[in-house]
This record gives sequence, C-alpha cells and structure tokens, in this order.
Amino acid sequence: MPAELREHAGRHYAIQFHYALPDDAWAVELSEAVPAPAAWAENPNAERHLPGAAFLVAFVPDEDPNLEPTVHIHSHDEHVIPCEIMRWFMEQVAEQVERCRIAFEQGESEAVE
Repeated sequence: MPAELREHAGRHYAIQFHYALPDDAWAVELSEAVPAPAAWAENPNAERHLPGAAFLVAFVPDEDPNLEPTVHIHSHDEHVIPCEIMRWFMEQVAEQVERCRIAFEQGESEAVE
C-alpha cells in the first residue's frame, strides 16, 4: 500500500501500512516525510516526499479480535506531533482496526457455513 502524505505547518508527514509477520498484525507507521531524490524532479508524476523513519507504529492484530491494538514509540529524538497529525494517524489506525475486525468476522462466518 503506498504511503499517504500530508503537509501541516510547512512540515511533511507520511503514514504507511505494512504487514508485520512476526507480530501477526498490520503496522501503521507515522513518520516525517523526507524529500524525494532530486533525480525524480524530472518526472511530473513522481512523489515530492517519501516516508522517513517511523517514530510511531501502531500494531493492529488481524488474527485474534480479542488482542488490542497497541502504539509503539520508536525514537531516540524528541518529536513534536501536531494534534491534527496525531488525529489523522489515529483515524488511520481506527480504520485499520475496523477493516481487520470485519475481515475476521467474515472469515469466521464463512468457516461456520
């Protein structure tokens, strides 16, 4: 899944999703976006920013709906996260939780039939 990018107060942020196999969970990562390589400037369709190193990662279990999603802080440096960006991140996490729960319920009902 490609990253979602957002600008806020002159700074760029990225959210990306990937499956964390060891955790049996979807990872939703928030990072500050970094400028894309200068060579990409020639391509008008290329992204101008790419996800940087994640400093917040939410793990959303998709195998067991009784396991709670968790948020992990991954940073050695202090990060100030604007409320609007934190709300955007948590909305993305909540949507991923809902997708996983719906998929689990559909899979469970198919197994019963």
